[in-house]
This record gives sequence, C-alpha cells and structure tokens, in this order.
Amino acid sequence: MARPEKTAAVAEIVDSFNDSAGAVLTEYRGLTVKQLQDLRRSLGENANYAVVKNTLAKIAASEVGIEGFDDLLTGPTAIAFISGDVVEAAKGLRDFAKANPALVIKGGVLDGKPLDASEVAKLADLESREVLMGKLAGAMLASLSQAVYLLNAPIAQAARLAGALQAKAEQDPTILAGGASQESDTGSAAPAEDAPVEEAPAADEPEATDEAAEPAAESTDA
Repeated sequence: MARPEKTAAVAEIVDSFNDSAGAVLTEYRGLTVKQLQDLRRSLGENANYAVVKNTLAKIAASEVGIEGFDDLLTGPTAIAFISGDVVEAAKGLRDFAKANPALVIKGGVLDGKPLDASEVAKLADLESREVLMGKLAGAMLASLSQAVYLLNAPIAQAARLAGALQAKAEQDPTILAGGASQESDTGSAAPAEDAPVEEAPAADEPEATDEAAEPAAESTDA
C-alpha cells in the first residue's frame, strides 16, 4: 500500500473510532462473503462492520489514545464500529457468533477503555436502551398514577362525607337545626336567672302593711 493510501486508510479508521460510541474487534476467519453480508445486515444502523489491516488499526488506535489493542489485532480482523445502541450491537454480534462459530469476538473498546471478550459478553447480556427506557417510563407512569390517586383521595373522601351528611339531613332535618335550637334555649334561660333580682323589693311590702294596720286598730279602739 502506497504511503498516501496508507495515511488515508489510517485517517478513516481514526474517524471511525472518534465517531463511534464503542467498537468490537472480531476475527472473521472462515466466514463466507454471504455470511459477512448477513452479519452487516443484522447489525443494521447500530454499527458499521469493516475489515481492517492490523498494522493500520494499531496506528489508528494509538492516535486516538486506545491502549491494549495490540494483542487483539492478530489474524483476519474486522471491527464493528458502533454508532447506535452499544448493548444492542453487542447482542447482535453475540447472537451471530452463536449461530456462526467461525466469528470470534476478541474484545472491544467503550468510552475509550479497552474491553476483553468476557466484558463484551457481559455487555451483550445487559438490557437494551429501549427496554430500560420502557421500564423507566412504566415506573414513572405508575408513580404518577399513585400521586394522582393520593391527591384525589382527600377530595373523594370529603365528597363522600358531604353526601352522607346530606342524606342523613334529609332523613332527620333536626341534625342541621339542632345547633340553632340549643342556642335558642340557652338564650331564653339567662334572663330567667335574673328575675329574682327584680322581685327583691317586694319582700318589704308586708312591713308596710303592718304599719298601716296599726292606725286602723287605734281608730277602732277609739
């Protein structure tokens, strides 16, 4: 490969690393052209599966600051540059490798940190972003429904209490009139307690009567 072509190829790999959320290194020895096409189709828009030269991939990895790739870049190498859901792409590679054992997942990189084959497998076992978002939305909806119920509960209880009171009042109107009746009775009783104070002068009237009787008696004796 001429030097300008080599430089352009390295630059392309560097751009792929920089533009991707992660990458998975694989060995495709033994896969047919059709199987490689099927693999690319299965990854869809989540990843770009590209065959690379190991020497150029090492240079590109070094330029973007990825360490630990040298030991993985052996044999026929293809890299899945992931631009979509990293977990979904890892699942696609894992499932394809199960159906086609010739595909070997050797490792990868995520957020600039190298991953070995076992770590890529663990990544594939995680739930996809869509599933997690669905669960999060379901949890938020459940919390919202519970909040609405708690907010409406006092209003509903007050409405039931008012309805019960109205029904009771229709059966026995004195429930609502009882308070006024008690106030009326209490108001009329208070003046009655003051009545003896007004009648107190009447207690002296017998003495006046006796004094008037004495002249009458004297008049009779005369």
